[in-house]
Amino acid sequence: MSEDDPTSVPAEDAEMRAAALQRRLAELEAQSRERLIRAELKAEAVRAGMVDLDGLKLVNPGVLTVDEAGEVQGAAALMQSMRRAKPWLFAGVNASSTATPPRAEPPRARAATEMTTEEWLAARAELLRRR
Repeated sequence: MSEDDPTSVPAEDAEMRAAALQRRLAELEAQSRERLIRAELKAEAVRAGMVDLDGLKLVNPGVLTVDEAGEVQGAAALMQSMRRAKPWLFAGVNASSTATPPRAEPPRARAATEMTTEEWLAARAELLRRR
């Protein structure tokens, strides 16, 4: 019999190994759940306009839960309540300008057939002045 053969391992050793592996699995699941919650909190903080993500140190992540689908429940509500409780951590809404920025495409030259006679004469005079 070889050492790799599972039938050659005493039952006590196998049980201890299984228990150790189950503990390790539980630790890894807890770590991954904690990382998922932290990542979701960071994303929600950025969406809410948090100026400095160090403000997340003030949050108790224990109130958040992860459902069976792997979605974090309550992160958005937690950020909204934090925004009300500690508004200095978040950027203010800038409503000074309601104008929309221009589209990001270059201006298109107009064809002479699309111009009125006056526009065409003005464009022709400008073109001749540049020469």
